[in-house]
Amino acid sequence: MSPESVTGGMVVSRTLARYGSRTVFALAGASHTHLLDALDRDGFRIVGGRHETGTVGAADGYARITGRIGVALVIADQGLPNAIMGLATAFHAASPVLVLVARMPDSWTEADAEYDSLKLSLAAPLVKWSRTVPSASRLADYVDTACRHALSGRPGPVLLQVPQAFFAAPVDASEAACATGPAPAASRPWPDPDSVRAAAELIATARRPLVICGAGATRGRAGPGLQRLHDEFRLSIAGNGLGRGLVPEDWDRSFNWPMAQIAARLADVVLVVGARLKQRLGYGLPPRFDPDARFVQVDIEPEELGRNRRIDVPVAADAGRFCEALADALAERRYAGPPKKEWLRAALHERIKFLLAVASAPSDPIHPLRLGRALMQRLEPDDIVVGDGADVQNWMYGALRIRRAPGFLDHYPLGGMGIGTPLAVGAAAAAREMAESGEAPLRRVVLVTGDGSVGFYPAELHAAASAGLRLVTVVCNDGAWGTELHGQRKAIGRSLNTELDPLPYERLGEAFGGVGFRVEQDSALGPALDAAFAADRPAVVNVLVDREAGAALKTDPRAAMILFDDLATGLRAPPSPEEQSP
Repeated sequence: MSPESVTGGMVVSRTLARYGSRTVFALAGASHTHLLDALDRDGFRIVGGRHETGTVGAADGYARITGRIGVALVIADQGLPNAIMGLATAFHAASPVLVLVARMPDSWTEADAEYDSLKLSLAAPLVKWSRTVPSASRLADYVDTACRHALSGRPGPVLLQVPQAFFAAPVDASEAACATGPAPAASRPWPDPDSVRAAAELIATARRPLVICGAGATRGRAGPGLQRLHDEFRLSIAGNGLGRGLVPEDWDRSFNWPMAQIAARLADVVLVVGARLKQRLGYGLPPRFDPDARFVQVDIEPEELGRNRRIDVPVAADAGRFCEALADALAERRYAGPPKKEWLRAALHERIKFLLAVASAPSDPIHPLRLGRALMQRLEPDDIVVGDGADVQNWMYGALRIRRAPGFLDHYPLGGMGIGTPLAVGAAAAAREMAESGEAPLRRVVLVTGDGSVGFYPAELHAAASAGLRLVTVVCNDGAWGTELHGQRKAIGRSLNTELDPLPYERLGEAFGGVGFRVEQDSALGPALDAAFAADRPAVVNVLVDREAGAALKTDPRAAMILFDDLATGLRAPPSPEEQSP
């Protein structure tokens, strides 16, 4: 290699550095050898995964916390099929992830090989953009283009396939020139002033306005504007997913959406900021919302405006710029807030009373809300919470308050259980990187998961330990697939294929390089959590909880946070046999 040339791996490393990412997630393999060598020499941290979905999921968690490109390295033939759940989760969560897929040497393939590595059709529905690099000299162009697609508009995962020989190939320095210099800044479009005025008019005349903010609000840095809407104009806020914590959840006017949604039907004007009207939001339709409610929707991606329902004031703009402009417009009108400033809190009174009563009562076996209360007493405002599972996730919505964004990650909107473990690994890596660069103090990461969901990718706990990451995993263990168990009991009076037994999940911590704690009694819960938070390595706390507690999620509306029964599509009666007849 001449002094005027560099390797393809060096080109990729330098191009990635332009986008600010300093951590990559890789499943070990010879295919990326020369790229890994370049990344290590350039000061990147390499976090080794144990499963391709775990690797992509960790890159997803990193991206959600930093807002930067999350980079995952996998191989083509066997690796890409394994990575599908990670890709699907990142795609539905609109997370900017770059998956670099190393393709086997051409000499290994024949005309009728079992896998056509030139085609990317397997991943096509789950990425914003995918290509195969045609020559080593084009690596910088293709990596740069992939990052631009991942970050532009509504973010999302992209896939770039690279013949593995390109990472070792010499590349002329002049052809790699675009691998240096600052990355292009993402566009932040301003809102149309007429739309801002129209939105201000609707809110100013509303009796019960409700603001729902999602991941797009966090990525659009809408926190200051939303805080003004909350503080100056007394608007009620419901944060969903990555949008939780933009306004610290106080259970007065700021709640998480799953908890607040049973009162959404009372709102007469709904402002949706960077959130998509999908299943979690009841598609924006009755009965979750009043059929006469007026809607304002703000999204950087115009195609999101009007998804599933008519929008009265659609705004294609950056969420942060819109919220500041809206606050200014309301101030100009001297708007003092809605007539009943605490209407949402009043509507949730019975739910809050129930949740607090259950959480404050000692119980053996332990009620999941007791676990949530014990965690909340120990969470600091900067902590990052990762949610996984089904019943446990439901209960934690009724216990944990997020006070900073991005500060909450979960497996929705796709809902693929188990992905929380990789997300937590990526979040912990992001927190460490940001602390080392001086961007923020070191933030603790807490994964709250179920005994079913923790079984999907448990070896990713070894990835955390090997990388020297701090991570507390709390397993809410009812010895069953709780949602299915109680659903079957309600439907047919018994359960089938739902028993898991109260297994010793604390041993996962010990087996994978961390520490483990088992909790069976209420009195032992606090000390075990304290010990886990004090540990200098990943810790797993296995909390055996009351299996019967989950029955309330199927019968008591004060407990249920994850709703399906009121979806408009489910309420439409199927046609009768007579109506189906010609």
